[in-house]
Amino acid sequence: MKLQEPDARGRFGDYGGRFAPETLMPALEELAIAFREAWSDPAFVDEFHTLLNTYVGRPTPLHPAYRLSDHLGVQILLKREDLAHTGAHKINNALGQALLARRMGKPRLIAETGAGQHGVASATAAAYLGLECAVYMGEKDIERQALNVHRMRMLGTQVVPVTSGAGTLKDAVNEAMRVWVRTVEDTHYIIGSAVGPHPFPWMVREFQKCIGEESLAQLGDDLPDVVVACVGGGSNAIGMFHPFAGIAGVELVGVEAAGYGIASGRHGASIGAGSPGVLHGSRTYLLQDAEGQVQEAHSISAGLDYPGVGPEHAYFNDTGLARYESVTDDEALEGVALLAQLEGIIPALESAHAIAWIQREAPKYQGKTVLVNLSGRGDKDVETIAAKIG
Repeated sequence: MKLQEPDARGRFGDYGGRFAPETLMPALEELAIAFREAWSDPAFVDEFHTLLNTYVGRPTPLHPAYRLSDHLGVQILLKREDLAHTGAHKINNALGQALLARRMGKPRLIAETGAGQHGVASATAAAYLGLECAVYMGEKDIERQALNVHRMRMLGTQVVPVTSGAGTLKDAVNEAMRVWVRTVEDTHYIIGSAVGPHPFPWMVREFQKCIGEESLAQLGDDLPDVVVACVGGGSNAIGMFHPFAGIAGVELVGVEAAGYGIASGRHGASIGAGSPGVLHGSRTYLLQDAEGQVQEAHSISAGLDYPGVGPEHAYFNDTGLARYESVTDDEALEGVALLAQLEGIIPALESAHAIAWIQREAPKYQGKTVLVNLSGRGDKDVETIAAKIG
């Protein structure tokens, strides 16, 4: 069954926990207490939901994709997170954590970003609330997500290049955590996905579950047969999945990045091709070698280019609450083209993985209803897409 919150050790079954330096343990405990108090405070919750409504633009629409549905023979509904302020679901969590940081008296925010959407969301929340912000971003991602780099700087945020490792999301998380250890007294680290040590996976899910809760309210009695979302770290997916988990007749499918194909070894399918271990402070599925060394992930999508997954997704996988499949780079590019040309919507490459999965699996779901979490818009990926397909 799904868990409303992790156990006393911060675990979802065998996954999660707090594998962090001793210097961070007091800060993590302080954060857990502060979040629990804030989330139980009607004034805090009301301010958060009011801002979701008046600033973020929630609830986001539930859009029937008629032409795509006719083309595939499947009734497809799109949860339009791409229409939220800043262009993706990331603003839900960033705004919630920024409000919490202000409540805790932390004047400075730091964040990591891969695709740049969490960086933009954190920069946006910082600007709105008058907080200082620095975002750590791998040098490879700075090159392929130049638009979002410019957006962050326009919002007054410092973008710090990370040159270690492969220069992608994993390395940005590593650097942000190192900085947080040194600056924890006056700094809050806004982790962008449902990863990291407790209480981050739980907290991020709580700030993102508005996606699934809104969807249920918009659907009424007409529940879908399948709910689909892309999964890297998995914040958009857990925000959509958790409210639906355990509802009879509703199948939950997370779509990971198969990159160049699972057999190539160059992918981001942590559940599908990984094994349990510890990454960035929590026990979860990750890509690692026989000696337990973390392997580099690959995806055409910067947001899915991560060698691990949120611990609650690991729990969902092992308990059968959801299943996890994968889609290659080429299939994701086909998903972009399909949605753009049939619905006039250019999705983020992350979201395109979910669209591509439906395209591939449509023969199995003829006449069924599939709800897709369209987690972000594709403006940021236009140069990457153009370089691949012209």
